[in-house]
Amino acid sequence: MRIRTAAAAAGALITMATLAVGGAATAAPPSPAGVTHEENPRVPEGAVWTEAYFPSADHSGVELHADVLRPAHLSPRAKTPVILAVGPYFGHAGQTGPEGWTRTGPSSRFADFTSGTNLFARGYTYVMVDLRGFGGSTGCLDWVGPGEQADVKAAIGWAASQPWSTGRVGMYGKSYDAVTGLVGNNLRLPALKAVVAQEPVWNMYNYLFSNAVPRPNVTGTPNAYNSIATVAPLPDDTERYRANAAYEQSHPECLADNLTNNNNPDLASRYWRARDLAANAKGTSTPLFVTQGFIENNTKPEDMQEYLANHRGVERGWLGQWEHVRGNETNEQGQLLQGRAGFFDEVMRFYDRYLKGIRPQVHDPAFAIEDNTGAWRAQRTWPAPSSYTTAKLPDGRYVDDGAASTLAAPAGTGGRQWDMEHAADPAPRAVRGLAPMAADDPHSYLSWSTPVTSRLRITATPRIALHADAPGNVMVRLWDVAPDGTAVMFDENVALIERAGRVAFDLKSTDWTFEVGHQLAVQIGTIGSGSWRDTPSGNTIGVTRARLGLALQNPRFDVPTQGDRSPFLDTYLSQYTRTFTGVGAGTFPLALGNRH
Repeated sequence: MRIRTAAAAAGALITMATLAVGGAATAAPPSPAGVTHEENPRVPEGAVWTEAYFPSADHSGVELHADVLRPAHLSPRAKTPVILAVGPYFGHAGQTGPEGWTRTGPSSRFADFTSGTNLFARGYTYVMVDLRGFGGSTGCLDWVGPGEQADVKAAIGWAASQPWSTGRVGMYGKSYDAVTGLVGNNLRLPALKAVVAQEPVWNMYNYLFSNAVPRPNVTGTPNAYNSIATVAPLPDDTERYRANAAYEQSHPECLADNLTNNNNPDLASRYWRARDLAANAKGTSTPLFVTQGFIENNTKPEDMQEYLANHRGVERGWLGQWEHVRGNETNEQGQLLQGRAGFFDEVMRFYDRYLKGIRPQVHDPAFAIEDNTGAWRAQRTWPAPSSYTTAKLPDGRYVDDGAASTLAAPAGTGGRQWDMEHAADPAPRAVRGLAPMAADDPHSYLSWSTPVTSRLRITATPRIALHADAPGNVMVRLWDVAPDGTAVMFDENVALIERAGRVAFDLKSTDWTFEVGHQLAVQIGTIGSGSWRDTPSGNTIGVTRARLGLALQNPRFDVPTQGDRSPFLDTYLSQYTRTFTGVGAGTFPLALGNRH
């Protein structure tokens, strides 16, 4: 959640904590039959809470902790499907730090989901499992590596094998616990029947680096998870839980290794290959329901297309112009932050279909997609290009001195929490008062398409290839430029040029519609952004043979579906709109053509 929505959640937590104040803390273990809401207000209404422990699947000796919420109206051994969430945020004391609880109990991280779906009344069991090193589990943090993947495997196997389980498991999560859902799919386990993953990271490397250029959170994120791992348990947690939670005290190497292991810029290393979820999804088939914001400033749409292409099973998705939010979240005005109504209803039709075999009476589109105009359309898959084109860009040169551009982030953005749930690239200054973007800026150079003659959409994942005559850094940005010079930056990425020669890399996945008369501007230059921690070379870098590969879609064939304009879209436009001067007539066409 962003700060705004986190504050709202914190308010809910404070309310629940207040309800628990009257209950005296006690060290007595919970009843084997479980604890109800009437006995402990932290337990959701309609549920019975128990705790369980089981070993991870890698035979490492790691012990995993689970909070189990069973429907209160069913007998203890009544068989139900299981919705499973696995992650670092389910500690009893709080998701990312102490939350002021006076009494232990199950995490309320997805209380909106269990209450908003009437999950227990519908006959589902909900299980939250702490990854190794977090909450009541032992072991060292592993940043979605082989150890955590073994934890997910063990959690799915355990949930499927319990006497109260039908053996059919679904996974649910957002952010880090959406990533573990992708891991679950990659494990190819027959018991896992459906995954709902909201705003995940598709390749763990991309959260800390971009093509060997570190992001500002390259050390901040590991430090944040070290902090979460060392949150103290509550006084009335069981002795076993408290002992497991103190694991790092006797294993300080866990925290040190989490920092050094993740400070590795080599994408081709064995460490990162194990964490490339997109590549490792090849041939998988678990039914998958995802959400992804194209203009996400946290868990970005990088390698999403590769993951979906490698995955061969049923795919559903909401893709659009929002920030790091859940499908059901609203702002203070009651607007849905993703803009589309009915998320929980659709999620439950998805689960009912694949965990209970109930065919839905309502037809949901496979993909519901919002483009930059705020309009929603239905598609059978994403992406769905009409044609492809390769833009041949003119030669140019720039000074790689890291000079801040007009999109650079404001000063004073340090000191924030950088865990995956809260981190976000620092937003650039608003447009007011800034100088226009000039075509003769020595820190970058611009190429222009000719004006488009019919509406078209740039979709999928643009890819740049170029030859550089000196080592250094390169940033590529794509702009939508209106006839009056007003321009919106809608895609970007960077790379380290280790040596003179060819450089090629993907930009972020996108879904951006161009109006008639607009031009695509391609900016190539130094990294003038607060979103990376680059080391400028000082070199003047000449660029030749630059080629930009684009997938294009014809909006004429869009099939409208319900959905409103995401509120964040206007925020994004205010942050990333500039005025260009010296716009050229264009050196390459941008037009729909024959698919090839």
